[in-house]
Amino acid sequence: MGLYVSGTSCGIMGRTTFGARPVSCTIDATIRMWSLQDRSCLAVLSAHYSAVTSLTFSADGHTMLSSGRDKICIVWDLRSHQALRTIPVFESVEAAVLLPEEPAPKLGVKSSGLHFLTAGSQGVLRVWEAASGQCVYTQQQLSGPGQELTHCALVRAAGLLLSVTADHNLLLYEAHSLQLQKQFAGYSEEVLDVRFLGPEDSHIVVASNSPCLKVFELQTSACQILHGHTDIVLALDVFRKGWLFASCAKDQSIRVWRMNKAGRVTCVAQGSGHTHSVGTICCSRLKETFLVTGSQDCTVKLWPLPEAQLPKSTAPDSGPAVLQAQATQRCHDKDINSVAVAPNDKLLATGSQDRTAKLWALPQCQLLGIFSGHRRGLWCVQFSPMDQVLATASADGTIKLWALQDFSCLKTFEGHDASVLKVAFVSRGTQLLSSGSDGLVKLWTIKNNECVRTLDAHDDKVWGLHCSRLDDHALTGASDSCVILWKDVTEAEQAEEQAKREEQVVRQQELDNLLQEKRYLRALGLAISLDRPHTVLTVIQAIRRDPEACEKLEATVLRLRRDQKEALLRFCVTWNTNSRHCHEAQAVLGVLLRHEAPEELLAYEGVRASLEALLPYTERHFQRLSRTLQAATFLDFLWHNMKLPTLPAAPSAL
Repeated sequence: MGLYVSGTSCGIMGRTTFGARPVSCTIDATIRMWSLQDRSCLAVLSAHYSAVTSLTFSADGHTMLSSGRDKICIVWDLRSHQALRTIPVFESVEAAVLLPEEPAPKLGVKSSGLHFLTAGSQGVLRVWEAASGQCVYTQQQLSGPGQELTHCALVRAAGLLLSVTADHNLLLYEAHSLQLQKQFAGYSEEVLDVRFLGPEDSHIVVASNSPCLKVFELQTSACQILHGHTDIVLALDVFRKGWLFASCAKDQSIRVWRMNKAGRVTCVAQGSGHTHSVGTICCSRLKETFLVTGSQDCTVKLWPLPEAQLPKSTAPDSGPAVLQAQATQRCHDKDINSVAVAPNDKLLATGSQDRTAKLWALPQCQLLGIFSGHRRGLWCVQFSPMDQVLATASADGTIKLWALQDFSCLKTFEGHDASVLKVAFVSRGTQLLSSGSDGLVKLWTIKNNECVRTLDAHDDKVWGLHCSRLDDHALTGASDSCVILWKDVTEAEQAEEQAKREEQVVRQQELDNLLQEKRYLRALGLAISLDRPHTVLTVIQAIRRDPEACEKLEATVLRLRRDQKEALLRFCVTWNTNSRHCHEAQAVLGVLLRHEAPEELLAYEGVRASLEALLPYTERHFQRLSRTLQAATFLDFLWHNMKLPTLPAAPSAL
């Protein structure tokens, strides 16, 4: 077995008559055999001219294969420590694997001699015959950078072969035929765009800082990696039915992809014509008839998609059709960052770094009007699905709504602290969903310009934003390498809130009935379970209005559970802050202090904080009552010591 980490590889050969011997290889182009007993070096094998990247051993432990970045592989006899054969493989090899000594016709292995597999800088797996030094099998070449293989491992028991690419993707093959079984997407770096796929939004496609696209099935997270572009993919868009989608990239090209019912995606068309990076793309909204692209060359191109030219077959030998631009229009003076097609396919909106958005008539691309008002460049434009309104998102941190009839600004939404990168209409055009370079996603209500929800889950610029067909899910992708699926829980929250209100009404009615029947213990317990201090206060006040208030209050409070007493003590802290309710608080405290031992009170949860809050207000209430008592005593003193003057007797009548 072998291990390769950070340019250094080591392996442990199988146990032989000589005992277990560690073997190591390093960037100094040497291989060393070691003794485990005295930690000494037994032999140094020198035949490579560059870093040795991997070691692999035969089943009997007598033969070793080494590979290096000097583009050769060497077969060693471990008993004599001599090189048996040097095989030039014409690429820098990062990993080599000895194959089982059994025929594998699909890999070109027809005899039982020594064969090995290499993985390296060319990005393909190749099988070599050690005796003749000939390559007997070469895997089909995958186009595009980032496909260099950095590691390879054979799992003999499962009959599987695992390879790792420079893009951090893991590819799992069937060992006897090298048929691809599964793909695992690794680190995605900066996510630039995301889209839902399929008629029921069962898949998503992700464009990251790579020429490859990644398609995930949401239910199983199964991944398919799509190759075709030769530079970073910048934008995506999906046609109405969900089976067909398009991509554009820095390689100045566009590609159209089709997903079949089994979830397999293939490229069915490609086109080129822009002179700079193609940064934005938009598909027709009604049928799969055309798409529009915008580029850093300040032009917009209209690409027709004749259905007859798009191959229906997904077989590898049916190559993609070649697209030709039907119309080209120079639309702005700076980079075009966004294009959008109206729901009726008759209008086109463009947004640019020149701080303006423009409206065009399709298919001739005739200018209809200009939307001016943003202070910085525009990142996104979107048509409303219901009204004749256009939304624009700008680097000035605002979102604006424009009327298509007179090109006037209807509303401005301010709330992002940085550039707004994407905007989308949701809830049948009544709300807006926006994402910004501050890492926030905001939900806006158009009617009152109010931000009703802020979603803070990303740590960097949110470049990708897409909503499902039913507006019940949203997808975001950001520079923090995260893709997040959001679910609309508005209906669930409303239903939960309605259920809580109904439950509160039922409990309130039950509480009123208990008070009417003077069943104070159950009424107090129910009020405490509602966790509403004012309701509990109402019950305490009802008990104190009873002719036998003291006895009933004591009997009721003392029969409560400990957790209910703890809650009641917390409520007393709140009541005690108000002079109108302090009497109820002091009455409850008096019951607890008279009948609960100090040790039991100190065991209550949060009792120390409650006592600290009770003491200052209790002292204030005591001083106020003392002053009132003094004033009443003085009045009584005055009354008893007051001397009324004796009135003179009336004169008797003569």
